[in-house]
Amino acid sequence: MKRILTGAVLLGGLALAAPAGAAPGLCEMTDYDSFDCDVSVDGGGLTFALPDGQVFAFALTADNEGQGYRISADARPGQVPVELGVFAPIADEPGCWFGARYDIRFCAMVLQ
Repeated sequence: MKRILTGAVLLGGLALAAPAGAAPGLCEMTDYDSFDCDVSVDGGGLTFALPDGQVFAFALTADNEGQGYRISADARPGQVPVELGVFAPIADEPGCWFGARYDIRFCAMVLQ
């Protein structure tokens, strides 16, 4: 069974969508094929590692809107992540979000 992380789930108690820490999932992101991932969720967003070792972080900022970041694989404390801009849910693709600034799409589903 897969649990899709949608805007409603993110706003309506994301912490309840998966246990604290990482949960096995399936992720997609522009420039990568679908890949197995561990999705870490909390009350304000999610993170998952990309196949090249970087980390994608998403922070919900408003109803149906969030900010995306890419953290370098060799990031050190105090290093600023790359800001990817504002993301909005894709209406016909549950669990998927689109950021117009860099034309980036990501999807995250927690496997249960």
